[in-house]
Amino acid sequence: MSSPEQWTHPEPASAPAATAAKPTAEQVIAGLRATDQGDVNLVQLLTPEGERVQHPDFDIDITAEELRGLYRDMVLIRRVDREANALQRKGQLGIWVPLLGQEAAQIGAGRAMRPDDMAFPSYREHGIAWTRGIHPTDLLGIFRGTDMGSWDPVEHKFHPYTIVIGNQVLNATGYAMGQKFDGKVGDADGEATMCFFGDGATSQGDVHEGFVWAAVYDAPLVFFCQNNQWAISEPTERQSRLPLYQRARGYGFPGIRVDGNDVLATLAVTRWALEECRQGNGPILIEAFTYRMDAHTTSDDPSRYRLSDELELWKLKDPIERVKVHLVKQQWADSAFFESIEQESEALAVELREFCVNMPDPPPERIFANVYAEGNPVLEAQRDEFLAYVEGFAGGEH
Repeated sequence: MSSPEQWTHPEPASAPAATAAKPTAEQVIAGLRATDQGDVNLVQLLTPEGERVQHPDFDIDITAEELRGLYRDMVLIRRVDREANALQRKGQLGIWVPLLGQEAAQIGAGRAMRPDDMAFPSYREHGIAWTRGIHPTDLLGIFRGTDMGSWDPVEHKFHPYTIVIGNQVLNATGYAMGQKFDGKVGDADGEATMCFFGDGATSQGDVHEGFVWAAVYDAPLVFFCQNNQWAISEPTERQSRLPLYQRARGYGFPGIRVDGNDVLATLAVTRWALEECRQGNGPILIEAFTYRMDAHTTSDDPSRYRLSDELELWKLKDPIERVKVHLVKQQWADSAFFESIEQESEALAVELREFCVNMPDPPPERIFANVYAEGNPVLEAQRDEFLAYVEGFAGGEH
């Protein structure tokens, strides 16, 4: 039987991971400790206490202005998230997918991308959308049930949200392969693609197929896994015997684990990974080790499957607070700056709320729009029949 250390941190030269069909209590405890500590290979540049630390391979120079910008991004997108959550509770949205606690992972990764890079999100990447120039109001139609996203994915280089778990990985892999075939890879001016998914998605076949194809074709693709520790109600240690970033080894490409609550480390690691892909050295898997502070969605009750002690522990690792503390320690920001960001976030929340409450109902023909790229006589006949039926109810007569 393998040791607890081998259960969570097996290396190529060590004994294999545990082979028991059911882990022992000792192995489960080791897995929980790994979840808490993040693995010895965790890349971190800013500690939870706001202390700047160095890393031999992934260090960056950051100016006061740049760090203030990252702080602003995280505060604004958290306020958007909290307001949208409240709007769902008031019946204005059908559902909402919170990102609370994952702001650093998303803002760090999003700000590492160049304008020509392409992003493929799941359904929680509100922070990535923000960094791609998409206003939060453009997200609301998805969760109100009026549209599938009102932005132009070509203009913003941000694919529509994908609800089917892991399916966006196949889309991203195909897009990245196209970048390779079109000769857009191989130098500093090259393009890259980044695909976002959660730890639960790594158990889906689509993700593994994407890994295979991207590896075989050296696709310029960064697989960005936000390991928030819970695939709805299943913890990570019940999904994998290995830390997730080590799975890349089996497909023949690098994997790295970064502190997903550290915006600087996430920015540094993602910049490196994207540059490697642009140069033709992809793909790469990044595991952003973070935590979902809220429910999986607003239809979920996390108190049924996780302890409040765990939540309290992760509150001490808050991604925004550590940046705020560092800004104060470095004297890079004063109370006036923080107050201005707070006021801006409240104004954004008001804008989001007013937009949502006053969203018009879509016309009945909307359901038939954008089904096919070109006209389809069968669909058009269905549309005309449906509209004629709806017309019969005009004036309140039934």
